Amino acid sequence: MPRPSDPTLEKKILNAAHKLWKRGGESALTMRAVARAAGTNTPAVYRRFRDRDDILRAMLQRIRFDLAAVLKSASSTEDGCECYLDYALTHPYEYELFYEYNYELFHGPRVRQPVVHHPAREEMRRKLQERFGVSLHNQEPLLTALWMLTHGAAMLLISKSILPQDAPAARTAFIQSVAALLENGHNAKRQH
Repeated sequence: MPRPSDPTLEKKILNAAHKLWKRGGESALTMRAVARAAGTNTPAVYRRFRDRDDILRAMLQRIRFDLAAVLKSASSTEDGCECYLDYALTHPYEYELFYEYNYELFHGPRVRQPVVHHPAREEMRRKLQERFGVSLHNQEPLLTALWMLTHGAAMLLISKSILPQDAPAARTAFIQSVAALLENGHNAKRQH
C-alpha cells in the first residue's frame, strides 16, 4: 500500500533548502541534502521539483511575494522604500540569493517562459499611483530610479562597503534621496 501524500512536503522542502542556503550557500544546496534536511527521500523531492534550479526558482518566488507583502503594508512610497531596505537588511541571505539568480532563473536564455509577474514592483507602482494619481505620466523611470537607489543602498549596507558606524548617516542620505526623487516626480507631473 502506497504511503499517503504529505500536503506540507513542498513547504518542508523549501524551508529545508532555505536553511541549507543560509548555512552553506550554493554548494550546500543539493537534492540529496535538501531531502535529508526535509526529512524525506530524494525521489520525493524530484517528484515535486525537476532539479535544483526548480527549487531555487520556488525559493525566489517566495522571496518575491514576501517582499511584495512588506511593500503592501507600507503607508506611503517613502515608507515602501524604507520597508524594502529593511527587508534586505534583515534578510541578507535571501536578498543576495534573489539578485544572484533572478535573471538566470526567470529571464535567462534557458528559461522556457520568462516570468513577467513582479509583485513587489507592481506594489511599488501602486504606491506611486496613489501618491501621484493614475495619470502620472511615464512613471517607469521614477519607479526604476527608486528601485536602483534602494537596491544600491541595500547592497552597500549588506556588504559593509558602508561601514556599520556610518550606516545611520547613510540611512539619512537614503531617505533624503528618496524624497528628492519623489519631489522630482511630483514636479514632472505638474509640468505635463
